[in-house]
Amino acid sequence: MSEFDLAVIGAGPGGYVAAIRASQLGMSVALIEKEERLGGTCLNVGCIPSKALLETSEHYALAGQGFADHGIRVEGLSIDVKAMMARKARIVESLTDGIRLLMKKGKVEVVRGSARLRKGGGVAVEAGGGPRDLDAAHVLLATGSVPVELPFLPYDGSRVVTSTEALSFGAAPESMVVVGAGAVGLELGSVWNRLGTKVTVVEMLPRIVPFADAMVSRMLLKSLKAQGLDVRVGWQVAGAGEAADGSFSVRVQGEGGAAEEIACEKVLVAVGRRPNTSGCGLEEAGVAMDGAGRIRVDDRFRTNVPGVLAIGDLIAGPMLAHKASEEGVAAVERMAGKAGHVNYGVIPNVVYTAPELAQVGKTEEQVKEEGVPYKVGRSYFKGNGRALSMGEGDGLVKVIAHKETDRLLGVHILGPRASELVGEAVTAMEFGGSAEDLGRMVHAHPTLSEALKEASLAVDRTAIHG
Repeated sequence: MSEFDLAVIGAGPGGYVAAIRASQLGMSVALIEKEERLGGTCLNVGCIPSKALLETSEHYALAGQGFADHGIRVEGLSIDVKAMMARKARIVESLTDGIRLLMKKGKVEVVRGSARLRKGGGVAVEAGGGPRDLDAAHVLLATGSVPVELPFLPYDGSRVVTSTEALSFGAAPESMVVVGAGAVGLELGSVWNRLGTKVTVVEMLPRIVPFADAMVSRMLLKSLKAQGLDVRVGWQVAGAGEAADGSFSVRVQGEGGAAEEIACEKVLVAVGRRPNTSGCGLEEAGVAMDGAGRIRVDDRFRTNVPGVLAIGDLIAGPMLAHKASEEGVAAVERMAGKAGHVNYGVIPNVVYTAPELAQVGKTEEQVKEEGVPYKVGRSYFKGNGRALSMGEGDGLVKVIAHKETDRLLGVHILGPRASELVGEAVTAMEFGGSAEDLGRMVHAHPTLSEALKEASLAVDRTAIHG
């Protein structure tokens, strides 16, 4: 008889959520984590701390540039980076402590140490107190991902950094080059730009946030440039080096052979993440991988090794915390004989810049490429009363629906509180809703969500205000 019904390796949003749900289903659970605090990258050095810094830096930018339009005068404005970082740390501590209490409440045994699969089953844990072997009927791998390193621009933790270090600078750098214009690069670039850093973003692809709808991507680029970010699309980093005087520069190259040396204090490399499979014992256990270094799983999240499952950033799909959480729940529910599932077609994606970008479903480019007949409705926040009252008229809502059935295919939002607004679209799409469904729903006035209603009505050219 096994010591545990389930051993979860990794206490990030996928692992700890899976552990809680398994406990609710009556399983005996061990949650193995090598770091001091539970919560993984997301809570400790990712989603949560970045949002704390984004919020503080946005308040600072509004006080310095936006309040005057409201008739509010601010003199002697300054930023205390140390206090900002202390606030971030308090938020992280509160949430990670909350997870620890949830484990205690759910009777989940937290095991500290580095874990690897044992040949023949179970998990071997190496910890400061000595090794421990855990016998478990099932092992769930949820070790997340790590930043991709460029071979010609290796991390040194000081000058060339990952997002982890960029979340903890002691002061705003004078200048910073951000390599990569995805969510991480644009969010952290926005934070330090607002606090006075000269930020240059270099993206080798022809547009920023390449997963986004092209129209929305272009509008966000225009907005970020207006905020002072120097964004170079279609450029790539050719190298970097330190001069004799100690200065540091990055060599970039654009289309047509144009080249430039950009002097900078910091370089944030944010070109993506890769599955964190190192040291897990996958090869020894015989776990099958795909060509991209991800673990192969079936529709029940099972690997080819009996009793071993994997979720989150380790497997195919977007590397998103909420995707990992839903997979963790679905995996243990299927393990318990329940009908757990993840609807991958309605997983929202958000970039927390200002304005925010949020989307669910397919882009117009994807629908067009697939040959699906479609129709589009748009509503701009410059015509929304609540957005104008907030001083945030940038952006739009774009609704894509099937031309014949009117079923929602995708919703794309660039504007204030887009991360919250997209939830309504997710709900509608989860239940197979149509553009008319969203358009006929009563929305409170004045609210930002009215833009979603207007865009949905505009799909059939029945918008009232546009």
